[in-house]
Amino acid sequence: MEAPAGTAVTSFLAAIGDATLFALKAARETVIPPFEYAETSRQIYELGLRSAPLIAVSGLAVGVVLSMHTRASLERFGAESMIPAGLAIALVRETGPLTAGLLLSGRIGAGIGAELGAMRVTEQIDALEASAVDAFRYLVVTRVIACIIALPILTTLMNFSGMLGGFIAETAATGMSLRLYFNRAFSLIDMTDYVPATLKTIVFGFIIATTSSYLGFHTDSGTEGVGRASTKSVVLSSILIIVSNVLLVRLIFFIFPRAAGG
Repeated sequence: MEAPAGTAVTSFLAAIGDATLFALKAARETVIPPFEYAETSRQIYELGLRSAPLIAVSGLAVGVVLSMHTRASLERFGAESMIPAGLAIALVRETGPLTAGLLLSGRIGAGIGAELGAMRVTEQIDALEASAVDAFRYLVVTRVIACIIALPILTTLMNFSGMLGGFIAETAATGMSLRLYFNRAFSLIDMTDYVPATLKTIVFGFIIATTSSYLGFHTDSGTEGVGRASTKSVVLSSILIIVSNVLLVRLIFFIFPRAAGG
């Protein structure tokens, strides 16, 4: 009974080691030329621009819900005037980046895992390598760079959409003007709130791209394996984003004490 358990642990640790080496190689290749500019641009469009409607609509919904919950809490203390500022702080510091990361781990992660998995089982990756094309650089590095670029931009869109959703909820409830709402919303926000929280999504983008690419590259068992790779990409990316977010928040609080209220 001990041998199967030991084999499972060994296989698990080996998979972690392989995935770590895969991610380190991807990180190195992203800064070493030559770069696949055309394919990278295409991936930015596919993974970034085409995700914008999802992020915008989700941000509006999140903003409306946060505004309603914030109003329900602050009305007890007669602090309705702080609703825009409280909503902005919640969105910019945490809700926006994390929500955007998790949404995109679903859309982008599943797409990358399924696409590369299908290319593996149909031997398209082998054909690229046989044609003297660096499949890793062409397929993986381009997606990593695209995700690293797209995530902060989409997070900014999520923040803005969320604040716009909050304004819609506030003006429906109290008739607050757009100018007054945004003046109050930005009264307690500065660059030390926005920049660190947005930059951490670069890590989220790297996690999504490398995790999904690794699972896609190592797909087997035909179309069934493609489905598993797609599912695992979403699940593992989401888990790693949540765990890494805890570490990144602690790091941000250490480097920028003001972000922690210090």
